[in-house]
Amino acid sequence: MTARETAHIQTRPDVPEQLLRLVNSVIWPGFVGTTVPVWLAQALSDGLAGVVYFSHNIDPESRTQLPALSAAIRAANPAAVIGVDEEGGNVTRLQARDGSTVPGAAVLGALDDVTVSEAAGRDLGLLCHAGGINLALAPVADVNTNPLNPVIGVRAFGADTALVSRHTAAVVRGIQSTGVGACAKHYPGHGDTVADSHLDTARLELGMDEIAAAHLPPFAAAFEAGVASVMSAHIIIPELGEAPATLNPAVGALLRSSGFTGLQITDALDMAAIRATVGPGEGAVLAMLAGADLLCVGNPLNDYSSGGNDFDCYVQVRDALIAAAGSGRLSAGVLTRAAERVAAFAQWSAAHWEATGATAGSPFRWVDDAERACTVSATHGPATLPPGSTDVVVLDARTEHNMAAGPTANFFATALEASVTVHLLGPGDLTAALPAGLPVVAIADALASPGQQAVLADVAAAAKAAGVPAICINAGLAPAPGQLAPLSTIHCHGSSRVSAAAVARLLLAGA
Repeated sequence: MTARETAHIQTRPDVPEQLLRLVNSVIWPGFVGTTVPVWLAQALSDGLAGVVYFSHNIDPESRTQLPALSAAIRAANPAAVIGVDEEGGNVTRLQARDGSTVPGAAVLGALDDVTVSEAAGRDLGLLCHAGGINLALAPVADVNTNPLNPVIGVRAFGADTALVSRHTAAVVRGIQSTGVGACAKHYPGHGDTVADSHLDTARLELGMDEIAAAHLPPFAAAFEAGVASVMSAHIIIPELGEAPATLNPAVGALLRSSGFTGLQITDALDMAAIRATVGPGEGAVLAMLAGADLLCVGNPLNDYSSGGNDFDCYVQVRDALIAAAGSGRLSAGVLTRAAERVAAFAQWSAAHWEATGATAGSPFRWVDDAERACTVSATHGPATLPPGSTDVVVLDARTEHNMAAGPTANFFATALEASVTVHLLGPGDLTAALPAGLPVVAIADALASPGQQAVLADVAAAAKAAGVPAICINAGLAPAPGQLAPLSTIHCHGSSRVSAAAVARLLLAGA
């Protein structure tokens, strides 16, 4: 520990120990590394609520590292809440390197079988339980009614309120059957926005009547299923004011008026909707005043002002809360109420944390279900590779990674490489001739994007000129009328490892 860290954490004579512990009890930071930093161990022993894991905290080569890390955290604070973004599909931290083996929400919504969704939730819970994690930040309860939404998309079960409601409840039941808490997100609904709150301030330009009819029912279904926690959205709802929902007391009051008594968690305070406006420290204070219980600080490796300094990220929030409490702006009652809810979750977790006698399924348990969810638009010939194919050109037309998912490998190429030789091309490589005689597979995830449509048109033209077949993999939302790719297409509703394996099976059916 540096001298600066020691001064901040261990020698604060201006802060009574009781206040430091109370402030710590509502802070939920990330950290850097696969072991417990010294500053984090000290903060945990001083009452820190717990931690949120990111992929950089997990060594995929070791089966013992993550359970040992969780055990070390609980050695410092036995009541620690340990959480992770583990949605299945595109968003995974526990399986970030190789891709999720659990279908994503859009796959489950396409299948529309609540028994399958509950089983998927159970596998998510088992993955968390095996790592010593007691809170899964899933499921997404947003109704993706805007096809231009850049951050929800296939993370949602669909665009139909009733469908999203029944599958939200099913996944909640599945996760919590393992003794792991679930978290319905992003209240009161991020599905009709056209901005990504990681990068900008998003607005939900709907009246409250429409929000109540279309976007709140999945959260009500989650409450009915006994969901342990809810995560707020950093979205502005003009009818309720110009503060993002996380910082808006009217949204906090709306949540509590619904009868929900569980844990209210903020979305990450390092996201641009907070960071670039009031800042994480002031955002933490405003979130507490708006009704939050647990302050998700965010990923310290995001390239923001912290420069990857996890300690500074934590201190910025901690010291802002201490200052607000010292000035009387943030009452002890507000902090105590939140701390009590965090403690209640920890008690629930301890009461339900028991050996489950099972582990999550094998990596290929879900391929049949992912394949059943796929649909094929054979508009330009077969959507399979020609018989006898031994080589294939794979071109990735996807242009931006989803900030919630983070950068990921090309799991489609990896899945195909198990059976054929893959030649990877970028969109710019189409200016050269395609490898002679080889079929082409182009991957897209936004058929509403003119840029991706243009790349697919170039692929179709180049393949026609070369006299070779070309097929599109649509890893995004199902297309609206007039948005079909100019190629025969397999629509697979996501880009997880399990969906990629299902697509490879379909492509190779005739090979």
